[in-house]
Amino acid sequence: MIPFGLRKTTVALLAAAAVLAGAGTGRAGEYPERLVRIIVPFGAGGGVDALARAVAQELTTALGQSVIVENRGGAGGNVGIAAVARSEPDGYTLLVTSNAVVTNPALYNPAPFDPIKDLAPVTELGTTPDLIVVPAASPLKDLAQVVRESKEKPGKFTYGSGARGASPHLMVERLQKAAGIRMVHVPYSGAGPNIQALLANTTDMSTSSYSSVKGQVDAGLIRPLFHAGPARLPDLPNVPTLKELGYDIVSETFIAMFAPAGTDTKIVERLSKAVLAALEKPSVRDAIEKTGVVITASGPEALRERVVREVPIWAETVAETGLRQP
Repeated sequence: MIPFGLRKTTVALLAAAAVLAGAGTGRAGEYPERLVRIIVPFGAGGGVDALARAVAQELTTALGQSVIVENRGGAGGNVGIAAVARSEPDGYTLLVTSNAVVTNPALYNPAPFDPIKDLAPVTELGTTPDLIVVPAASPLKDLAQVVRESKEKPGKFTYGSGARGASPHLMVERLQKAAGIRMVHVPYSGAGPNIQALLANTTDMSTSSYSSVKGQVDAGLIRPLFHAGPARLPDLPNVPTLKELGYDIVSETFIAMFAPAGTDTKIVERLSKAVLAALEKPSVRDAIEKTGVVITASGPEALRERVVREVPIWAETVAETGLRQP
């Protein structure tokens, strides 16, 4: 027979456990109860930032709480991504990032986060091809000219990027290896400074995601020589892909939302459903597609599969180009 005192203690503990379990479920069910932050690990004004702000506006309505965007750049995205990875897994700190989340673990030794262990996928938002652009008045007309003149004089051309080791930079490194040429890389701290340097003729060309430079392309300030997407873009019908030009290279920047690992699955599901519903709205789709992003809108499991698939691919690319930082 269980002593009466012990029986009382056992009942009390079971009751407390039940209350805690109910409280946990209640927290997920009542989420959100306060402001939600989306951290963008890059400066304001780029394609990732624009998409994050469009999503934040829709989530504010869908969730009934303010959702704000905080730009926390640095170290090619590591600062902001790591900040989210270390945050409380309560759904109040989220991440909208590019595929720096899968490239940086290969680039930095060690990286301050593990995308598979430290982050919970919420949804992929979209993709945008990587490209090379030149000033509108540049004498460079096409990739063939760049390759020809680079072979005649290695190091003749400079090219800027918004971050060392981001997928646009890695795309150019792969291209140089395939074409047997060498250009001088000039990394900048974000898409804005990268394009400003190009417009000031500080660099000969720039590599970027299409969404980060679409405004300047539309304004006629810069023009693409090619892009590395899988097929020609409706926006750029006269711009060839690298595959068309004879290079077996496809390079896109994907943009996705994550939460800290350990976030309640009910919160992740609610966020994912709210984002996917927003992306179905014609007004939202039109606004996003005007930024040069192709909406993909996949859920948590599809995003998880992409991350698991791409981490080793980028590790191989970084190893081939010798870009891993000590």
